[in-house]
Amino acid sequence: MDKAQLEAAVQALPYWYHRIELTDGVVTPGWAPLQPHFYDIPERLDGLRVLDVGAWDGYWSFEALKRGAREVVAIDDFSDFLGRLGNEDRRAWENFDLCREALGHGEDRCRRLELDVYSATESVLGRFDVVFCFGVLYHLRHPLLALDRLAALCDGEIFVESAILDDFSPYNGGVGKGYPGGQMVMEFYPGDEYGDNPTNWWVPTLDCMGNMVAAAGFEDIRMWKLVQEPTVMAHMRGFAKGRKTAKG
Repeated sequence: MDKAQLEAAVQALPYWYHRIELTDGVVTPGWAPLQPHFYDIPERLDGLRVLDVGAWDGYWSFEALKRGAREVVAIDDFSDFLGRLGNEDRRAWENFDLCREALGHGEDRCRRLELDVYSATESVLGRFDVVFCFGVLYHLRHPLLALDRLAALCDGEIFVESAILDDFSPYNGGVGKGYPGGQMVMEFYPGDEYGDNPTNWWVPTLDCMGNMVAAAGFEDIRMWKLVQEPTVMAHMRGFAKGRKTAKG
């Protein structure tokens, strides 16, 4: 499609989560990720097979391909509606498919499946060199089980991004009332206590998240915050990455 057709197709979709640069200067009107360089993804992923968990519109799927990935598999179960989106606003894979077509990727290198993370097994998906798990952990009823599932099919590195409690807790009083100083804490939200979103189940501290990644079987864990002293909830995010040690 030409630029005008692509712009019209982008605008016709009711909600965009990711801001993705397409062709002819067309950019989707999403807002995430806030600071892509903070995710610390290697500049080159040449020849690697990548799993993108909770892919949404596909920013990181397409970024992995841009960085040379041999193949990307994107999975999502569309269970997060941000606490405010209606069923008519979340069009499953329509956003992803539009971007994939505009960027010229075929299903041979960029495959997507409607799948929850607990069903991510080697028999269904195969094995991966790199796993992305961004904006997913706090939406899961069983976050450590999910990390175990991902560890079981990852031979290389995992990159995790999540809301964290270091500077915010709805139970402690909100902004500036979190758990600083390395506490090993995770809070449970049976309702919409965190961000007025009933699909937010668990939020960990940064140290808790890093140790969960380690407990799932990864080593050389590194953890960091998006913003050192955040003042708004959108900035209260943390990262962890780890790697598998080659056996034999």
